[in-house]
Amino acid sequence: MGSLTERNQSSGQSTDLAPGRSPWIIELGDRSFDVHHRALIMGIVNRTPDSFFDNGTTFDLDQSVDRSCALNADGADIIDVGGVRAGPGAAVSVIEEIERVVPVIEAIATRFDVPISVDTWQSQVAKAAFAAGAVCGNDISGFSDPEYLNVCAANGASVIATHIRLAPRVNDPNPVYPNDDVVTACEEYLLERLNRALAAGLRPAQVIFDAGLDLGKTTEQSLALLRASKRLVSLDQPLLLSASNKGFLGELLGLEIDQRRVATLGAVAYGIALGCRIVRVHDVQGAARVVNTIQAILNQ
Repeated sequence: MGSLTERNQSSGQSTDLAPGRSPWIIELGDRSFDVHHRALIMGIVNRTPDSFFDNGTTFDLDQSVDRSCALNADGADIIDVGGVRAGPGAAVSVIEEIERVVPVIEAIATRFDVPISVDTWQSQVAKAAFAAGAVCGNDISGFSDPEYLNVCAANGASVIATHIRLAPRVNDPNPVYPNDDVVTACEEYLLERLNRALAAGLRPAQVIFDAGLDLGKTTEQSLALLRASKRLVSLDQPLLLSASNKGFLGELLGLEIDQRRVATLGAVAYGIALGCRIVRVHDVQGAARVVNTIQAILNQ
């Protein structure tokens, strides 16, 4: 990969973890990543006409492939391909979603030796994506599709379990949590999803947690979850941070979407220092510099 983002990984089939989970081991396909001192960078490819950040600039297939090539060149450890935006928008059928993500995944898989995740909450889309070369299902719905985990287990794929209060594509402007405690609600939710994943046959190192910043959260609730990253890491599962250019940063600092790069990198640095070990970002080059700096500090 080069000096910008050297991977800390070993090739070959991963072995089962011994009892007692480690948040520092992540399995993606036939790779096992040791992330004690280094976070993995997940670069975002949105093949959607209405994505909140790209606003359709990578919807064309060639543009999506070019975006993937740029992410790989900048040092992405994982490339995440999505075909439906998380927020409200026009309906997208399963067939259309498959037609959006599969060609991009195939293009990445034939060009680069990099793990690919598919950003979908539909089991049929995940199945098609795994056949095309993806090795992880990034499901922001918290496994709302009852077949999702079974499809992942059958294909040896990892999963990202994301906390969300309602459902994708549903507005949730005034979220309320029991006892006004979003962190405890998130913990309980993620542990329940972990139990589902293990029951379906996934190994602990194949299950990644995401607190779901901005997904059914106010700005203060997202900040509370970011502050609680160390507590969430203590659940003994790898923790992903998805803060890139999100609304809570914009509201916090009064920034438009195209002005949130530095704020994003600040959140990334803070999250990594507290134990987040995957960062999902639009700006891979900037995140790589943050990751390498934090790695140097942690290795002292």
